[in-house]
Amino acid sequence: MKPVAIYARVSTADQNPEAQLAELRDYAQARKFTIHREYVDRVTGAVEKRRAPAAYDELLADAKRHRFGCVLVWKFDRFARSLPALLSALQTFNALGIDFISVTQQIDTTMPMGRLMFSVVGAIAEFERELISERTRAGLENAKRKGVQLGRPRHPEVEERMRQLREDGLGVRAIARRLGKSAGNVSRILKGKA
Repeated sequence: MKPVAIYARVSTADQNPEAQLAELRDYAQARKFTIHREYVDRVTGAVEKRRAPAAYDELLADAKRHRFGCVLVWKFDRFARSLPALLSALQTFNALGIDFISVTQQIDTTMPMGRLMFSVVGAIAEFERELISERTRAGLENAKRKGVQLGRPRHPEVEERMRQLREDGLGVRAIARRLGKSAGNVSRILKGKA
């Protein structure tokens, strides 16, 4: 078997990933896996840090370079911060022929039962996305029927000022600059499409 990648993540600065890493190393040794590399992220929940963590990005890049054949994680929530992110990564790994093992949850795509489990999880996630989309569409239709104005609030005084400036001979871009709006927005309003 190709080497495995170990991924660990902690959510606060005072947490230590060593407990996860020790268990993952022991598991790899018990299965006689060769470890390619350990990828470790320390990510807080702060909004400014919600982009993909650096080690996670490196793991995905190395996966695309076929540097390993399996990813070992301690638990799903220590790998991905959301179900869509987990499913996206798993789809990427599947397309690349890379297995995935969540040690504490005993999910192992190197085994038939693990592959079945992920097929079921993927189908449930797709079903849930479709339900959410359907509910959103139904809610929007209901709001329209009740006369609720959807989208950004309109500002009739600004729209009237746009029309006056247009009658005065100003072009769309000049009006947009003067009123601090985008040219596309001014154009839509003047055409009556906004």
